[in-house]
Amino acid sequence: MEIRIKRVYEPPESGDGARFLVDRLWPRGVGKESLRLDGWLRELAPSDALRRWFGHDPSRWAEFRRRYRLELAGKPDALAELRAAAARGPVTLLYAARDPLHNQAVVLRELLLEDSVGSGSDLDRTQAPGGRHAAGTRSHPGRTSFEQRPAGARSKRPKSSQP
Repeated sequence: MEIRIKRVYEPPESGDGARFLVDRLWPRGVGKESLRLDGWLRELAPSDALRRWFGHDPSRWAEFRRRYRLELAGKPDALAELRAAAARGPVTLLYAARDPLHNQAVVLRELLLEDSVGSGSDLDRTQAPGGRHAAGTRSHPGRTSFEQRPAGARSKRPKSSQP
């Protein structure tokens, strides 16, 4: 499965495959024709509250990833469209954020690639060099960060401000 991420301000390329905008808001200064979109998946974008809370602050990245994955877990129908497109061929997720490392397209791509490898695997596909887990990728051995805790389980971390 080939899933790319790209800023909306970069020109389309022949290898992009199906192109989907994954922002909730239309990007400033960009015409619809110039993007050559196959779809605008607003429903897969972070909620307005989460987007405002995150504010593209890298210090909030790990928590943003966790919260966004929880939001995505509640949108199986919207994810199915994207999974189907990715099964047919290359997909490019388009985003407007300035930061190429800390945006919703990165999280969405990770999730789709994890799904393509199969669930239930003990392999952690987000390891940092030296075998360490990348920040925010694994909160509990054997459970990825997007999986919810069992009902009634509580976090040992102090609560941060909610979106």
